[in-house]
Amino acid sequence: MNGRHSGRPTLEEVAVRAGVGRGTVSRVINGSPRVSDRAKAAVEAAIAELGYVPNRAARALAGNRTDAIALVIPEPETRLFAEPYFSDIIRGIGAELADTDMQLLLTLIRTPKERSRFAQYLTAHRVDGVLLVSVHEDDPLPDLLEQLEMPAVLNGRRSDLESVSYVDADNVGGARAAVAHLLARGRREVATITGPTDMYVARCRLDGYRQAVEAAGLGADDDLVARGDFTEEGGRRAMRELLARRPGIDGVFAASDVMAAGARAVLREEGRRVPDDVALVGFEDSAIARHMDPALTSVRQPTEEMGRTMARVLLEEIAERASVRRHVVLATELVQRDSV
Repeated sequence: MNGRHSGRPTLEEVAVRAGVGRGTVSRVINGSPRVSDRAKAAVEAAIAELGYVPNRAARALAGNRTDAIALVIPEPETRLFAEPYFSDIIRGIGAELADTDMQLLLTLIRTPKERSRFAQYLTAHRVDGVLLVSVHEDDPLPDLLEQLEMPAVLNGRRSDLESVSYVDADNVGGARAAVAHLLARGRREVATITGPTDMYVARCRLDGYRQAVEAAGLGADDDLVARGDFTEEGGRRAMRELLARRPGIDGVFAASDVMAAGARAVLREEGRRVPDDVALVGFEDSAIARHMDPALTSVRQPTEEMGRTMARVLLEEIAERASVRRHVVLATELVQRDSV
């Protein structure tokens, strides 16, 4: 090549200038993470030198692509805007997609009609892939995605046999560490407020609670377990139930910071001091934990990094059309504050 071009530069010319294969150029343009930094820099330099502009319409038509990803949250908008977890996930996803050509389409599914409409949307292949947040075990969407061979990544999973790609946190280990911390501080009547039991994440955190209690030589006591729903009102309701059953409770592990905030409000109403009378631990280490009074000890899960990783895994599946599913579990960490 002599550096002079007649007409529009081609993908092949970019590959020659960069000293890489045509497929590598395509992966860089499509935002695939499976390209070395050196190759990516060479391709980007060649694109700049040649003035190459991808023909998006032709590329989409040839590859049956839409350059769009659906972010699906099957929860009411009251939860979406009230809970920091969702905003952190969205922030991470958006950051990972920022340097790609992908458009992110936020979809809330609250009714059977909305679910049916979205299923039709997927069947028409209006998006290249799906990110699904807040997974319930009876949700038919993951199975539909598999049937359609649609690239998809779940935030969490439906069970330990999940067949769809997912990014999760170590919920069992995090909960176990939280309860072990309460017990190590001398608390002996430690209760838990769970999430909805149709969610694997909630069952994992309950398993972690039970493992810690068993490891301490304490017997299982169902009166110390109250079901919540990951909302503040659910935390309030569950805390009232626990106090009615077992007034001597001296420690509580809430499976989310939002429910811990609800529990804290009830404890205050009942004249119970935190941590003097009742120690309290949450899960997520959200802004809510840091701004509670007293500041809440909580299990930190890397929520924003979970969002980034979900987007990264999905981009790989879209670019490579790989049949191998990826299962990623990120570590958690107990952050100690004044509520214990």
